Amino acid sequence: MVSNDCRVNPTSATTSEPTRLGLLVGDGIGHEIVPAAQRIADAAVAAVGGTPVEWVPLDVGLDAIGEHGTPMPESTLVALADLDGWVLGPHDSASYPDPFRGQLTPGGTIRKRFDLFANIRPARAFAGVRAVSPEMDLVIVRENTEGFYADRNMFTGSGEFMPTPDVAMAVGVVTRRASERIARAAFELASRRRGRVTVVHKANVLALTTGLFRDVCHEIGQQYPGVEVRNEHVDAMAAHLVRRGEDFDVVVTENMFGDILSDLAGELSGSLGTAPSLNASETKAMAQAAHGAAPDIAGRNRANPTAMILSTAMLFDWLSTRGGDPALGRAAERIQSAVANTLKAGVATADLGGLASTAEFAETVMARILRR
Repeated sequence: MVSNDCRVNPTSATTSEPTRLGLLVGDGIGHEIVPAAQRIADAAVAAVGGTPVEWVPLDVGLDAIGEHGTPMPESTLVALADLDGWVLGPHDSASYPDPFRGQLTPGGTIRKRFDLFANIRPARAFAGVRAVSPEMDLVIVRENTEGFYADRNMFTGSGEFMPTPDVAMAVGVVTRRASERIARAAFELASRRRGRVTVVHKANVLALTTGLFRDVCHEIGQQYPGVEVRNEHVDAMAAHLVRRGEDFDVVVTENMFGDILSDLAGELSGSLGTAPSLNASETKAMAQAAHGAAPDIAGRNRANPTAMILSTAMLFDWLSTRGGDPALGRAAERIQSAVANTLKAGVATADLGGLASTAEFAETVMARILRR
């Protein structure tokens, strides 16, 4: 099995100190899938003989509005800084009352506060899950701090503005520093996988911005002679993912392109319900599934916890190589194997055509972890 290794410039130091993780359930189905991921994570750590994780519940989202008057309390942000990593459930900011509905989401606030510049999004097809691209096993490495997203390219204010009521404009920002560090993360990842990086850009139209991104990625790539580098325009890349998604290994791109392509790849590999995600800096990381809060099925025991479980495994893997308990890496492998074998056996939630409830799926995964 090819690893979806999510590390950003890993180190080999170890520690015997307990790992302390923030637990933020979020909104909607977060109240079901985050506890499921926590239980499975604890079972995996125990199964490999690791030191039990210390979980620190923190308020965020709708619950935090009722308790603190804001979806992202400053007390939560302060507490996050003292923890080794965080597990964040999905948010349903569309349901927040004004003025919070139009503000930066809780996940966005955390990302910005801690400069989580790398959004690592694997897209892997699982046996037992119908997929348009049944051999897909790639990772999209998305630059997470600038580009063409209006909430990520200004020190203050928004990157969108209207000089007149009939004209709307947007600013896109690409810097050498941000391009260098995301490129390095992509090449490090590719060197531990199949040794191929595809740089996705639109330099035939956005010659200065995405052209700079492309050129910097190639400059960094020269430091990794064992990694093959390819280029694709973003529109061509979308077509290639549909036609031959199994040909790609690590894809690195700017913010908006990465957001779009990772959702596409997630669906092509089976479902966004199986698509994990990690947001990371050099020193902090946050597990956060790629999908949303699904308020229409919240509280009905129907949500698919796969992506949240696998996101937590990605966090464990990242922590194990950043001076954390090395047992976390073994626990991550155990979780990934248990999820894959559960799906292969035909146990799945309704979104994947199965009959299992959220709890039943989680219990089956946990049983596989414990008896392996």
